[in-house]
Amino acid sequence: MAKIGFIGTGIMGHPMAQNLQKAGHQLFLSSHHDAAPADLVSAGALALANPRDVAQEAEFIIIMVPDTPQVEDVLFREHGIAEGLGKGKVVIDMSSISPSATKAFAAKVNERGAQYLDAPVSGGEVGAKAATLSIMVGGDQDAFDRALPLFQSMGKNITRVGGNGDGQTAKVANQIIVALNIQAVAEALLFAAKNGADPAKVREALMGGFASSKILEVHGERMIKGTFDPGFRISLHQKDLNLALQGARELGVNLPNTANAQQVFSTCAALGGSGWDHSALIKGLEHMANFSIRDN
Repeated sequence: MAKIGFIGTGIMGHPMAQNLQKAGHQLFLSSHHDAAPADLVSAGALALANPRDVAQEAEFIIIMVPDTPQVEDVLFREHGIAEGLGKGKVVIDMSSISPSATKAFAAKVNERGAQYLDAPVSGGEVGAKAATLSIMVGGDQDAFDRALPLFQSMGKNITRVGGNGDGQTAKVANQIIVALNIQAVAEALLFAAKNGADPAKVREALMGGFASSKILEVHGERMIKGTFDPGFRISLHQKDLNLALQGARELGVNLPNTANAQQVFSTCAALGGSGWDHSALIKGLEHMANFSIRDN
């Protein structure tokens, strides 16, 4: 049994923490911003005053928060995680944040004698609940080996990509692929429906061919049914594509299709859809076409 601090028990973090509990690990939670979830506490998690206290008690400290500024905040603010670190402790950031900021955070954590892993995930809320997340890890091999049993309680496809920052780089690449696949499915279903075909039947036909994909299967069904409660919010995918486009500018690389997908997400946001599931990208396309695949 490991002693695990867990900071960030939202849509993704909550089921991930539950799966660690089910595996027999002791959890320590922070009550600094919000009360610790009652179900985790009733199952044995201990709620402490702040992230520093959590880090003092735990061997591993997992962070699962929305963006780079929140990771920096819980790490380095007054009574933050860094104040409770020391030799032998491992910080595991499972958020999706900037690769360059990750390298800077890791260096500061290393200065305090602890180790740092960036370990962003893919698989959404469904994968978090089912403990089938893909986990992309950057950091030292020995820290990865120590943390592997924890990762195995939360995911299935677990890969050490390289050093600090490389896990986050892999996640940004993942988000590029996911966004462009969502846009491809949305455009195909919009084209089919506008041309008079039943989009549900078109999806069914495509599922048996080379165009088949998990996104066509899961998000294609969401698009047809209009079920856009998040899973993964458009605002978070926009954040990830901003990381991609910022990184591309720094590298002198052009990502034209990524930029286009970001513009369609921005259309959704302008319609009030920042909190929609990212499969609702189709609503941005429908708005521009003045046509809905669900109303015809």
